[in-house]
Amino acid sequence: MKWLILALGIAAEIASVTCMKLAEGFSKWIPSVLTFVFMGIGVAVMIYALKHFDLSFAYTVWAGLGILCVAVIGILFFKEPVTALKIVSIVLVVIGVTGLNIGEVIRH
Repeated sequence: MKWLILALGIAAEIASVTCMKLAEGFSKWIPSVLTFVFMGIGVAVMIYALKHFDLSFAYTVWAGLGILCVAVIGILFFKEPVTALKIVSIVLVVIGVTGLNIGEVIRH
């Protein structure tokens, strides 16, 4: 259950960042409002998730998976360029999150 809570917070964060792009500098009001709604949900869920996870672990998973997903959304839906540096950077984020996850499992 704690992983589902963390996943929900991450999904809300990803939705908020995607809405930021869709808001086009606050020129579109629905995505602008949704940015704050999803951000509020994400932060509230993260606060609750921190009852079950160490801060350093939860925030790294939150940020790492958020970065990974937002980068993929940018490439697939917003037609952002794919460069070797971007791919290597995404792989490094995945390695870092995986390493922290393994460390958390070993510790318990």
